[in-house]
Amino acid sequence: MNAPPSRREWPTYVGGTVAICVVVGLLNYLLRGGQFWHGMLYSFTVGVQISACISLLTYGLSALLRRRQGDTAELRHGWVGWGWLMPCIVVGTLAGYSGGLWLGDLITGGRHFTSWQSADRRLALSVAFTLLVSVLATWWFFSLYKINRSRIERVQAERQAAEARLALLQSQLEPHMLFNTLAHLRVLIKLRPDEAQQMLDRLIEYLRATLQASRATEHALADEFERLSDYLALMQLRMGERLHVRLDLPPDLAALAIPPLLLQPLVENAIKHGLEPHVDGGELRVSAARDGARLVLEVADNGAGLTQATGLPGAGFGLDQVRERLAQRYGNAARFTLQPQPGGGSLARIEIAS
Repeated sequence: MNAPPSRREWPTYVGGTVAICVVVGLLNYLLRGGQFWHGMLYSFTVGVQISACISLLTYGLSALLRRRQGDTAELRHGWVGWGWLMPCIVVGTLAGYSGGLWLGDLITGGRHFTSWQSADRRLALSVAFTLLVSVLATWWFFSLYKINRSRIERVQAERQAAEARLALLQSQLEPHMLFNTLAHLRVLIKLRPDEAQQMLDRLIEYLRATLQASRATEHALADEFERLSDYLALMQLRMGERLHVRLDLPPDLAALAIPPLLLQPLVENAIKHGLEPHVDGGELRVSAARDGARLVLEVADNGAGLTQATGLPGAGFGLDQVRERLAQRYGNAARFTLQPQPGGGSLARIEIAS
């Protein structure tokens, strides 16, 4: 109540104001009698104007104090302290009370505003009761407001921590991919220098296109497949006809956002531990599809198989990266599985709930 509510806070703010006006209207009817709807109308005209006056006064005061005393967390929440707040409540209550009586008289044709100008014991009790309600309502609204803001700040802090963790995981992943590629290049230089030169040119193009994009927290699925296509072109230079590639990306899924290099470790794992040890090589298939409300990403190969692949050094790094990044980004909304295929090879599958 001390600072303008955000869009999410409006339902609580408005609902609380309405509830207070209804309760005060009912109490006034039970204690003083009169016409029920007239009493309820005055309760709303007075209550809404008091709420608006106190909010405007405290918000203006908090903005002034922020300029003079500095930008503190409490002042950002609109809390100016009870020493400053009490005068705002008194002035706001008196202004809202008189304005509410005037508006109620204007609607009903009554004469309550006239009695406000005369000294009357019942009027003094009514004003005192209204002041008490204003103090309690202000305390209640600010308590709810502060709890909600604390929750929002906690969620933002958790999100920033998750993004920092993703950035760290990604920074670990990029050198891992680069070292694997350079290791392949080192072997190729000794065996086939001309092809090594072509691979080096491809690597330079790949790094130029990938490094800048990989600094983002997410990119389109189409960009992920494009980066995979560049990487697989490098691997085909090394493996030649032993490596067959198939990329399946439906056009309606191309714009979906995913973390950069999410599929890269699975592709590297399939080639290094599945297809390269296989004498005849094999086929690598990367696909995206919809399964109800879930996005399904698969990396499949028909190479050495799951048992042999997972037992080799380095195989666990990429898989752990994928699991950790999915957990940090999506929580329980994502699932990763790795299983053998009936005809040989392995299937890595990522499911992300939309």
